[in-house]
Amino acid sequence: MAYTSNLALKFRDIADAYSERPALRSPDGLRTSYGQLEQLSNQIARLLLQHGLGRGDVVALFHDKSPVAFAAIIGCLKSGIIYTNLDPDSPWERLRKIIETCEPKAIINGFPDLPHADRVERQGIRTIHLRQPETVAQLGALAASELPGLDAVTGAHPAYIMFTSGSTGIPKGAVMSHSNVLNFIAWAQDRFELTSDDVLSNANPIYFDNSVFDFYAAIFSGASMVPISSQQARDPRQMVAIVNRMRCTVWFSVPSLLVYLLTTRALSAGDFPVVRKIIFGGEGFPKAKLKQLYDLFGDRADLENVYGPTECTCICSAHTIGRSDFDDMKALATLGFLAPNFDYEMLVTDEATEVGELFLRGPNVGLGYYNDAERTARSFMQNPRHHRFTDIGYRTGDLVRRDASGRLHFVGRTDFQIKHMGYRIELEEIEAALATLPEVKECAVIYRKLGDGLGEIIGFAALATPRPPEEVIREVAGIVPPYMVPKRVKLLDNLPKNANGKIDRIALQTIASTAA
Repeated sequence: MAYTSNLALKFRDIADAYSERPALRSPDGLRTSYGQLEQLSNQIARLLLQHGLGRGDVVALFHDKSPVAFAAIIGCLKSGIIYTNLDPDSPWERLRKIIETCEPKAIINGFPDLPHADRVERQGIRTIHLRQPETVAQLGALAASELPGLDAVTGAHPAYIMFTSGSTGIPKGAVMSHSNVLNFIAWAQDRFELTSDDVLSNANPIYFDNSVFDFYAAIFSGASMVPISSQQARDPRQMVAIVNRMRCTVWFSVPSLLVYLLTTRALSAGDFPVVRKIIFGGEGFPKAKLKQLYDLFGDRADLENVYGPTECTCICSAHTIGRSDFDDMKALATLGFLAPNFDYEMLVTDEATEVGELFLRGPNVGLGYYNDAERTARSFMQNPRHHRFTDIGYRTGDLVRRDASGRLHFVGRTDFQIKHMGYRIELEEIEAALATLPEVKECAVIYRKLGDGLGEIIGFAALATPRPPEEVIREVAGIVPPYMVPKRVKLLDNLPKNANGKIDRIALQTIASTAA
């Protein structure tokens, strides 16, 4: 394959090589070939240009996992337009903060009814409805041939923005470049031995970081991808049946989804008949459940524990699970070795235990946070080991330990960030939502770990005016997405304080355990 400097050229070459092969295989039987996806993405790119959008502009996308929505992503890449996928189930207040941060010139909607349509309209943002007949007619009238000037976008140009939870209450938009993603694709193809014969599942939501692997590893390798809708993913047996029927060879999800499939007995030894890679990441996998998964599939599929922050293009390490990983049933599986296109430093925080914060370096480290210089400067910084030349890396906030073989092991966090159902959540963002309620005098949020790798978010608040906890939860649900809403809110006269006068979170954990 010829050298390519951006994702548009990369996809053009893939589409040329695999024109007749299916890029997308819908569970309902619809197949979209690489040739069809290439033509449709060219038409969407032309439509965006007709609307006055161009290189460097941002488009926000409500993505329904339809072929035309995937073509819209590729159309943005071909136009030099930066895309960001929005969660249609997020409350408007959170979407508003995201929109104010990335300032999209247009919103592309793939759903029959645009979520928060009236509020979006009041923002004065141009909206392109992919399902409307007039849009379909417009696309059909546009040339499907290759756009000129695809090489005008450089590898340093931003490709997408992925929004994650922010400790200030405002989501952070991690920006990834074309070069970042090209490096990621090359590593994923090599590490997981991806070929055009593979069929990758896509159970991950498109606005979620794990979908970066699904989409780019599949569609930029000549493989097929099977988009699984959010409705299908809610039914564990239906989801497993889709993977079986579509003969998926690669699965990627958060561990909690696999735990759920095992716990509900939706997954058995006869399932995943041709899956050769079961990849999971985004949170720790409880050893007892991991052993159960290994016993089911370990003799015919590789189980791959992967790790990587959103800010570093989805994944930066992978470890193939083996029998020796179960010698210690209490510790989490190792993160393994970093990918060859990464380097790192351990910023030691505890000399005695040799535990340090992981500082990642290399060509997969992103461009920072969109429209947020202050937070970018705090996290994307000069390597503190030297000042001889510019050497920008990313402070992950993850505490790790390195064993004698050089493998890394996750130990904890330097802050209040958690992983819940695979989502990276700053507890401070939930606290900020609680604090916006006028009657809240003080508040705090903790994460209480349960068995089998599960956990629950619990809020605590002292109110100036008494209100039922259910009302407080309902109001918070109007500010943060469903996966961030506290399971419970405990109302106290005053929150406990430690000797420094700060809220005592250890005491709150005790209260939560006692009240459970």
